[in-house]
Amino acid sequence: MVRQRSNKKKGGGRESDASRDSNETNGQPTPTSSAMNSRRGSRAKSRGKSTPLGIKIIAGLGFVVASLVMVWLYWQQTLANMVNTPLDVPRVIASDEGSIQQDPDRFWGTYRPGVYFGMKTKSPQSLVTGLMWFTQFSKERPLPIRHTCEQGDHLPRYGWLMHNGKDFGSQEIVDKNFTLTTEFVKRPGGKNGGDWTARFTGKPNKKSSNQTLVSLMFYAALDGQGVLEPTLRENRIIEIHGETEELGHFIIKFPRSASTKQSHYLRTYSPGLHMLKDTVARNLRMFPYGANRQFLLGLEGEDIRYKQYFPDEEPNFLVQQVTVSLPFEIEVMFESSSFRKRKVGLNGKELTKELDKHKADFEKKFESKFGLTKKGFTANQIRVAKAAMSNLLGGIGYFYGKSIVKSQYNSDPVQYWASPLLTAVPSRSFFPRGFLWDEGFHNLLISKWDQELSEEIIGHWLDLMNAEGWIPREQILGSEARVKVPNEFVVQRNENANPPTLFLPIQSLLRDTKSKRNKLFMDYLRHIYPRLQVWYNWFNTTQTGPVNWSYRWRGRDPTINNELNPKTLTSGLDDYPRASHPSDQERHIDLRCWMTLASGVMSEIAQAIGEPFADYQTMYEKLSDNKLLGELHWSERGKMFSDYGNHTQNVALQHPAPPPMPKPQPGKRPVRPPKLPMVRVLTSKSGPSYKFVDTFGYMSLFPFVLEILEPDSPYLGQILSDLNNAKLLWTKYGLRSLSKSDPLYMKYNTEHDPPYWRGAIWINMNYLTVRALHHYANVEGPYKKVALLRYTELRQNLIKNIVLQYEKTGYIWENYNDITGKGQGSHPFTGWSSLLLLMMAENY
Repeated sequence: MVRQRSNKKKGGGRESDASRDSNETNGQPTPTSSAMNSRRGSRAKSRGKSTPLGIKIIAGLGFVVASLVMVWLYWQQTLANMVNTPLDVPRVIASDEGSIQQDPDRFWGTYRPGVYFGMKTKSPQSLVTGLMWFTQFSKERPLPIRHTCEQGDHLPRYGWLMHNGKDFGSQEIVDKNFTLTTEFVKRPGGKNGGDWTARFTGKPNKKSSNQTLVSLMFYAALDGQGVLEPTLRENRIIEIHGETEELGHFIIKFPRSASTKQSHYLRTYSPGLHMLKDTVARNLRMFPYGANRQFLLGLEGEDIRYKQYFPDEEPNFLVQQVTVSLPFEIEVMFESSSFRKRKVGLNGKELTKELDKHKADFEKKFESKFGLTKKGFTANQIRVAKAAMSNLLGGIGYFYGKSIVKSQYNSDPVQYWASPLLTAVPSRSFFPRGFLWDEGFHNLLISKWDQELSEEIIGHWLDLMNAEGWIPREQILGSEARVKVPNEFVVQRNENANPPTLFLPIQSLLRDTKSKRNKLFMDYLRHIYPRLQVWYNWFNTTQTGPVNWSYRWRGRDPTINNELNPKTLTSGLDDYPRASHPSDQERHIDLRCWMTLASGVMSEIAQAIGEPFADYQTMYEKLSDNKLLGELHWSERGKMFSDYGNHTQNVALQHPAPPPMPKPQPGKRPVRPPKLPMVRVLTSKSGPSYKFVDTFGYMSLFPFVLEILEPDSPYLGQILSDLNNAKLLWTKYGLRSLSKSDPLYMKYNTEHDPPYWRGAIWINMNYLTVRALHHYANVEGPYKKVALLRYTELRQNLIKNIVLQYEKTGYIWENYNDITGKGQGSHPFTGWSSLLLLMMAENY
């Protein structure tokens, strides 16, 4: 197998110098030693002119040891530097590929998934725009200013109902008293990315809400460079004139709304994008309103107090506040000064016409791609499917920054190189950043809707690869992303992998016969192939298991004593039960199956682009050999595919015995010692032993869901038989993650950490199961009919429940309760849960 090798020879130059020095001085007095001998007189003569052999040996050994130490130190530093050294292979996404010149149609976008509405460019130092709002006369404290997507806002519903991932979107946000609709349309023109307009429409949720006054605050902020200057009239911003390197000169216009009651503005400096809301809150003041001695909260205008802390900074943050009554309609226009052939502004009736056109185009393309109407789905079911995909596309963000990373050769964490990343996100509220294993699932759907966009996203991820072939699994880039992440999850360690799910959408595209005939796609494969090779080799050198053809996730902590079953975060399945006592003798079935998939896809790519493929094909055939798979991972006792490791079920979390009660002081009550934190203990005298980990759940299905099993394999028959057993995984809402009969089913993993992958229904794994059932129902074999039966039932159960929960709650969820079917976890979760659409369309 071709693997990346270092071009540096270990200490080559130093070794040759040492050899040369040794030859020159061996047995030959140097001029310096000769001069010294002449001064020493007769005593020197009696000893002779040559250095004693013992001293020469000691000196030589000292030199060799010193050289070896220097070489070792040099090599250690080289290894330490590799963790934050980019891979020396041509980038997939050229440094200017996302620029205005190379990709003007996609330069602007809703690339800020963590806010309810915001526009920015695919630029490291972008002009950033966004929306905040609050309801006047609110008694809540602190004042509930809506800005970033927060589950704590307790909004009944929000999310994109239509979004084409390029130049149009329509979102509905249901707040407590009113419903806010945010819409935008882009219009190409000029050389700096064209124009766009956003429209914000508010309608009361009930008649009593008509008296509600809402303050909308639209802002523009600079993230490192540029100029913003407001044009003011009567305490409001009429226009913002600005200029940045990428956009050139531009104007942001605020047409006056008939619903406006008062206007205010703010011109100030913000030290970071994560501080925008706090900056606004600090600059709100009371202003008289009406004849009843009421007061409104409004922005104070020019803020110069920041100069006390940032004396050299110019204003970089402008906010236009309009306080309006319900109903209202407000528009904000961005116009590029390089767009000189603009016949009419993109507002009013012209904006309505463009929105209607884009909505019609979206409906037409959606039906063309997925055919849900032809399949007989109701209008409401189709509405949910559109929302699922649209919120995935509307959740694509553009990030720029430096990850914090560490290897075993670094004493302290170090910064990765500054990197851009275009990626979808799992959840706009809870996970508004990129996750490697999620992204493969995301692009199964994105690639069906917009192949070009999916290729760009995959390329961005592959460009994050370092010189070792490692990609950090969680991308926390920029201040807006960093502020959402607890400190313990910030540092990424280079020995830790994540499932290589990017092979899933690549495989899907390869299976599409149109893609195989597409020259541009073949060129794309040639472009990504070198990086895929290095990534593949990294897995095969760092994640291998203790025996041939086995694999093991790194990152489990054998020393931890407060977890019932030490987590395997690297696998993506977090607290799913593995061997109770982590060791380097473990064999992990899921990672082996991921590598089987990767080997097969690498072989397909190599064949498609005319590269040598025999090594990949041999690897695929070996890993997909059902007999060898069974020898390494089939538990005959449990009749299931399993991990192997040092394991016992006899563990529990218990509070240690408290310390003895202190002697009571005269006249005082004794103070009872507090309970000690729970720790894991063995509940049997017999400790763990090496065996198969008979835990039936998602892990047991991997050879099946990744379609590794032969159609006539008895293993397949056993899995299909177990699949609809209600005592195991089957529910009327989908497959639960862990068997209901397992000892760790729904058990807390620590005193305070609730179960995560221990019973809940997860849509990504259910999607893979549905896809696999569809596959085995369409190939000849003894289990074809039962696979079709399971496919029909499971697909219907999943679709029915996800749609029902959306109707009840307004959201698609992170996972679903296996007893009630209710959505739970973070929301909206339109990352891999949006795969609902592909199951409805039967487009696998």
